[in-house]
Amino acid sequence: MANSKYKIKTVVLRPILDLSEAEQIVENGKTSLFRSMLQKPKKMEVHVHSMKLSYEAFLILSGKYNANFYRKAVHTINVEPTVREIIVGDGVFPIKQGRGVLGKLNYKIKSSTKRKNQIDLELEEHVYLDDEQEVAFDHHGKEIKMPYKMSSRLIESYPRRTLEKTKNNVKKPEITYDAAVLRLTSKLKKSVSIGRRNLEEKITINEIIELYVPIYEARLIGPKKNVRLMRIDSIRKKVL
Repeated sequence: MANSKYKIKTVVLRPILDLSEAEQIVENGKTSLFRSMLQKPKKMEVHVHSMKLSYEAFLILSGKYNANFYRKAVHTINVEPTVREIIVGDGVFPIKQGRGVLGKLNYKIKSSTKRKNQIDLELEEHVYLDDEQEVAFDHHGKEIKMPYKMSSRLIESYPRRTLEKTKNNVKKPEITYDAAVLRLTSKLKKSVSIGRRNLEEKITINEIIELYVPIYEARLIGPKKNVRLMRIDSIRKKVL
């Protein structure tokens, strides 16, 4: 997935859970995967066919959005009860009143209680946006809240060497860089409203981190030769 358009950083996390601990988790929970009609098979009926450590990729993107544009807007202001309209330039803006009997009743109530009147000002805003965001995707391209903290004690010193050793068990991201960048761009531009004009914008992708997380995968064979896969997150020490 090499792509010179983006700055890619590869990070590999080292397992906190060792193989023997992972095997124990599998042994303790293997029958649950073959539960049927509220019944589980006996442990001796479930065989661990294989156990391997694979590395699964997550993507973390950060970017910045700058925009300069004009947009239409309506601002409601309060005026004194005696005010019926205000004049701004060539525009005349009357006080807000509801339609029909209810509107007239509300007006009478406001007048009698000396509450302020309201006027809607239709105008244009000159907007400058400067926004920075981060977005993360799991191996399948689903947007997630990143569950891992990249502390120095968890990061492999030689990431590419680690991946090369286990290259047959490395799962690359299923979402492309371009697709992930489009998703981030959409989030960054969300605050730009419809009806804008004279839009000048700039999008900068700061960095894309390809984060590889070690996952233990156990292939289990149960009654009637049914096969199940148990996956264990070796960082969070939990069954996925």
